[in-house]
Amino acid sequence: MDNETSPYNSNCKDQIRLAERELSAFVRAVTELFGPEQARLSAEDWLDESELLMECLPRSTWRNWRAVTIAASIRLAHRLAITQHRGSDRRVGAGIRRFLREGFAARRAG
Repeated sequence: MDNETSPYNSNCKDQIRLAERELSAFVRAVTELFGPEQARLSAEDWLDESELLMECLPRSTWRNWRAVTIAASIRLAHRLAITQHRGSDRRVGAGIRRFLREGFAARRAG
């Protein structure tokens, strides 16, 4: 049987198309919601997760690309939560510094 027409080759091409479509939709959604930098990081996460899937199921002819997207989404959510937490830490830190400055200024004046 010719390699070009073998069922295995056909299935690989189908899987590549499905993976490309899933990754493209994921990146488009992340770009729209969170911007291009998060989209770039999320695409890297998606590719990392797809490599993990390949390692876990090396001979499988079926890949669950939606599971890869879900795993990459979890990484995105974690990254955004950390960023938000760091931002709130900075705001709290700035508030504490302002409070201390105002407190010290009031003591000096009084």
